[in-house]
Amino acid sequence: MSTVGLIPRLAKEEAAVLAREMVRWLGFRTHVPLVEEEAGIEGVPSAPGSVIAAAADLLVVLGGDGTLLHAASLCNGREVPILGVNLGTLGFLTEVPRERALPLLEMALAGQLTASRRLMLSVEVRRGDAVLLSGVVLNDAVISKNALSRLAILEVAVDGRPATTYEADGLIVATPTGSTAYSLSAAGPIIDPNMDAILLTPICPHTLTQRPLVLPADVPVRVRLLSPGEMFVTLDGSHGRPLELGEEVWLKRAPQRTLILRNPEVDQFAILREKLRWGIR
Repeated sequence: MSTVGLIPRLAKEEAAVLAREMVRWLGFRTHVPLVEEEAGIEGVPSAPGSVIAAAADLLVVLGGDGTLLHAASLCNGREVPILGVNLGTLGFLTEVPRERALPLLEMALAGQLTASRRLMLSVEVRRGDAVLLSGVVLNDAVISKNALSRLAILEVAVDGRPATTYEADGLIVATPTGSTAYSLSAAGPIIDPNMDAILLTPICPHTLTQRPLVLPADVPVRVRLLSPGEMFVTLDGSHGRPLELGEEVWLKRAPQRTLILRNPEVDQFAILREKLRWGIR
């Protein structure tokens, strides 16, 4: 008997309908379904998301990539396999289409799906020795300005050595998984999600000589804000805090991974061709 946690996208009726269908389907097969209670779906067994992630043998995301990022954040160091059913738009991470949800769920429960073990980054915002914010990201940590701030000056050190200084609207520090998210819209490169690397992508840099940088995942990165202004650090688009003059953002490889179950009916390049319309004039 397996405990299966269902993480539906909030306020999406299609996700609620599918969650109820999966609860019935799993119950008939003697599995234990639990739906994240924050979704507010009535008539199904539910529990807080953090409780579900602590007990589940499998998490099933019913939504888009943002919902999968939320599910990954619930795991709190546990490497729980996640099956992503795409009810959103792009769906780089949620590879399973709605019509194939139940067959692929059956394969997941039978151990027939391969897991892609995705790199995560541990992030700390520091002022001297004080840690002001900490967390783990699957996609990215973003340092960005508000609408009225001037260009930021961001000093980057890699493995304790000075690397470069970016003058830009901000900086995206992304994993390979996050290379198809905000970093891509800022002209960053696409990195195979199975690689271990850290990607630095400046946001609207002041000069064309300031380019994205791909680093090995085993070297720590430190970013220090050298200019006054209203800057903000955001972790995976969900939470963050202001960044003030002299404060630093420290990033390194996290000890845990996010396990995303792959859809064997598609490959990574097929996803890129579909989502990015490669080769379409």
